[in-house]
Amino acid sequence: MKDLNIVFAGFGGQGVLFAGKVTAYAGLLADKEISWLPSYGPEMRGGTANCSVCISDRPIGSPLVTNPNVLVAMNLPSLDKFVDAVEPGGVIILDSALIDKKVERTDVSVFYIPSSALAEKEEVRGLSNMILLGKLFSQVCTSGDWAFCTDEILDAAIQKCIPPRKADMLGVNRKAIALGAQQ
Repeated sequence: MKDLNIVFAGFGGQGVLFAGKVTAYAGLLADKEISWLPSYGPEMRGGTANCSVCISDRPIGSPLVTNPNVLVAMNLPSLDKFVDAVEPGGVIILDSALIDKKVERTDVSVFYIPSSALAEKEEVRGLSNMILLGKLFSQVCTSGDWAFCTDEILDAAIQKCIPPRKADMLGVNRKAIALGAQQ
């Protein structure tokens, strides 16, 4: 497997850190070396939030991702901040319902997923992050150079990351992941 360095970025409250945590936990369950480094402002909701996730077959030297090979952007400021840092040949997955800008780079693959609008339409409100995660896993993590995970491992990671007090959210999280995978 080629080293996978992902940046998840958006506003606080969009589930950016949770999406990163699920990804890191899937790597852990797949017996990979992982790191998960959250970064957020003092504002719990509405402030900037991002996290770096590294998944590798080898020990990871630094948890900080300065040149991701994958960017998951949930808002325009996040796209603007990280778009130029994505390494050539990388992947950008973005919420096109909130980001009306097109990526001008031609050396990366870009997936425009209207995840916020889709979450509302499909009655999985607040799970735009999981829709984008579903696209990430279907496009990047289960096949190709960065493959490290199966659908079963991803499901086990979701089950592990959802806290017991929110156990009733497992079904809608699974639905959101499936929606994203179909995009």
